[in-house]
Amino acid sequence: MRLHRNLVFAVIDGLNEIFNEDGYADKVVQKLLKRDKRWGSRDRSFVAETVYEIVRWKRLYAEIAEVKEPFSRENLWRIFAVWATLRGITLPDWKQIGPTPTRRIKGRFDELSKIRKFRESIPDWMDEIGEQELGAKWEKELKALNEQAPVVLRINTLKISRDKLRSALEDEDIDTEFIKGYPDALQLTERKNVFTSDAFKNGFFEVQDASSQLVANFLDVQPGQRVVDTCAGAGGKTLHLSALMQNKGQIIAMDIYGNKLKELKRRAKRAGAHNIEPRTIESTKDIKKLHGKADRVLIDAPCSGLGVLSRNPDAKWKLQPEFLDSIRQTQSEILESYSKMVKPGGKLVYATCSILPSENQNQVEHFLTTETGKNFNFIKDKKILSHQSGYDGFYMALLERK
Repeated sequence: MRLHRNLVFAVIDGLNEIFNEDGYADKVVQKLLKRDKRWGSRDRSFVAETVYEIVRWKRLYAEIAEVKEPFSRENLWRIFAVWATLRGITLPDWKQIGPTPTRRIKGRFDELSKIRKFRESIPDWMDEIGEQELGAKWEKELKALNEQAPVVLRINTLKISRDKLRSALEDEDIDTEFIKGYPDALQLTERKNVFTSDAFKNGFFEVQDASSQLVANFLDVQPGQRVVDTCAGAGGKTLHLSALMQNKGQIIAMDIYGNKLKELKRRAKRAGAHNIEPRTIESTKDIKKLHGKADRVLIDAPCSGLGVLSRNPDAKWKLQPEFLDSIRQTQSEILESYSKMVKPGGKLVYATCSILPSENQNQVEHFLTTETGKNFNFIKDKKILSHQSGYDGFYMALLERK
């Protein structure tokens, strides 16, 4: 592979923004890809994939390059040289790239690969918590979370069937395959920018991981019900609920962030989902108004996001152990407060994109011992690990109000 100066400079600029200016990888990459209109799809793929690769393996590469944060531009070039060397890429004779000790890099890689925290490129505290909570499964899970996440689409059944969408995408040179056990999903056989396709603009699909698609189904919604999605965000699961309800009934999509609900409105319009009512949570009064009034309540709780590291590798470096303590407290409070919206005989799903029992089944078990929780029966739960499913790590529990 021949390296092109403008593409590599874009990678270095992106890494600088992510590592030194606290930029989010997805936003930084999005911005980088608009940098030069002359870039073709291969150029953009190189920039995006190289940035994500180096972010994913930051600890390992920095250790091999013998550099420490905050990284100077010279440090970032050294890290880039490690990445290129390990991929067998011949480095060009540029002044930014000093003499690269190829044999030393490969030797250090072999040596560090024997130690899990370096081999899987993860902070010490995260490795310890993972092992403590998941035991022997942690090793396999960590390996799976370092794989590049597949691109999965969710068919918008309000507008199109799965077979028709597959044909429509084929016409646009986008090949997909069915996934057994996921009725509304198609997986891309080759990574492509699907957001520029006519099928996307027409609202025929959303990009949504296969594990995430299981949550709305787990809630067992029926057309005509009143459903509350309490942490709706930009509405991936809200839109799925709307499709499952065939646009009948009412979905109240709530979130503390009004800007996310604006994005949901835009997406709902494209999807032709008309039974969604966005509501910003401004105080506890907004919750109290709905006490005992919902047939179904979805709590897609804020969490550590450890189940989605394959698509958000920078989260490894942004998460801090104290955040875990505070988010567990938040989860507990949300479950206690929002569960009161479920009417007698109604159902509740508590879900996270974490793989840690302390954020998942332990939260549900604790809730069921509280005064509010004693009004609920546990029906079932589902624990999804990436190394077993090939998709995001997720948890969901179904409870029914007595």
